[in-house]
Amino acid sequence: MSRRIHARRTEGIDKNVWVEFTQLAADYKAVNLGQGFPDFSPPKFVQEAFCDAVNGGAQMHQYTRAFGHPRLVQSLATFFSRVTGHEIDPLEDVLVTVGAYQALFCAFQALIDEGDEVIIVEPFFDCYQTMVKMVGGKEVYVPLRPKVEGSLSSADWTLSAEELASKFTPRTKAIVINTPNNPLGKVYKTEELQMIADLCIKHDVLCISDEVYEWLTYDGNKHVKIASLPGMWERTITIGSGGKTFSATGWKVGWVISSGHIIKHMKTIFQNCVYHCPTAAQEAVARAFEREYELFGSPESYFQQLPAMLHHRRGKLASCLQSVGLQPIMPEGGYFMIVDISSVKVDFNDDSTKDESYDYRFVKWLTKEKGLATIPVSAFYSPEHAKEFDKYIRFCFVKEEATLDAAEQILRKWRQGK
Repeated sequence: MSRRIHARRTEGIDKNVWVEFTQLAADYKAVNLGQGFPDFSPPKFVQEAFCDAVNGGAQMHQYTRAFGHPRLVQSLATFFSRVTGHEIDPLEDVLVTVGAYQALFCAFQALIDEGDEVIIVEPFFDCYQTMVKMVGGKEVYVPLRPKVEGSLSSADWTLSAEELASKFTPRTKAIVINTPNNPLGKVYKTEELQMIADLCIKHDVLCISDEVYEWLTYDGNKHVKIASLPGMWERTITIGSGGKTFSATGWKVGWVISSGHIIKHMKTIFQNCVYHCPTAAQEAVARAFEREYELFGSPESYFQQLPAMLHHRRGKLASCLQSVGLQPIMPEGGYFMIVDISSVKVDFNDDSTKDESYDYRFVKWLTKEKGLATIPVSAFYSPEHAKEFDKYIRFCFVKEEATLDAAEQILRKWRQGK
């Protein structure tokens, strides 16, 4: 065709860090600490729930309720009513989606108009930026910054109340936060969330809160839902993930919990998009939540067992990195750990990367030359702030012990000059 084929809204968003670096890791058969997925199986009770669902009769292989399998929306409403202190209506306040990714897509498509401003707290999961662009919104960025030079913990990274307040204008429609944060691992404290909530209420702004890592907190840190703060239920869109919750990312079961007057607009997008999510996977996640409801707070709860296991693996990776002279920023929550590489001197000999940022060049060198895949942290920043943070790379520690051991061997050989 001689005429333009593509829609203009796709311009400038064709590059994707996950596509690029996942392919790079595969091409070089690298040990993959880049992509954020467990390389271990879900717990046995979750696998059994899926098997039981698949063997549960004809209805488990056919369409279920479009906006969420009845058993799942009921279990989500029951579970999170207890967590938020708000009575959640399973049919009006919950929407089940194809992963948290689609939940975010529905939120931006349904709630953001052309010209609306959306405040995005950095570092951010990259799809926030592209999804705002696709609807014609304007991204407004405000970064978390380390309070002290040589920060050792994600807790040291904070929002400036003055800087954040300055970003709100009459055009501001929403703010997007992620807690625990990917890639930093920051877990927002109640007072930090209250500061954000006060600004949302003052300016009559929506809050899109990505909470997919909500059960993964360490060292006594507690996840707080911003929707549970006074005045925030009716303006907060809370995003959740069955994949992250039960270590089954391939199932792609996500959800949105919000006030019915918001959810109804997201349902409009959903019914004209995928319309329906896989029935058996929803049934399995529902059964898993019912189990967790009964065991909540007990040592038998997976929400206690998984963070305890990952606390150990987080420590293992941090010790390894420190032993080879790298400086990790210890995450309070989530799957990931960012590492300061500013002290590392590498002689890059790949001319194809010479125009790229330092962290991109470093990650490509580490993958190609040493066989260890990670992710550049500047990918989680806007162009205006990326240069400030291009001396960090991201590691995923939600891996088998053997995978972490293999990564440690690579790092030790590298530092020994081998």
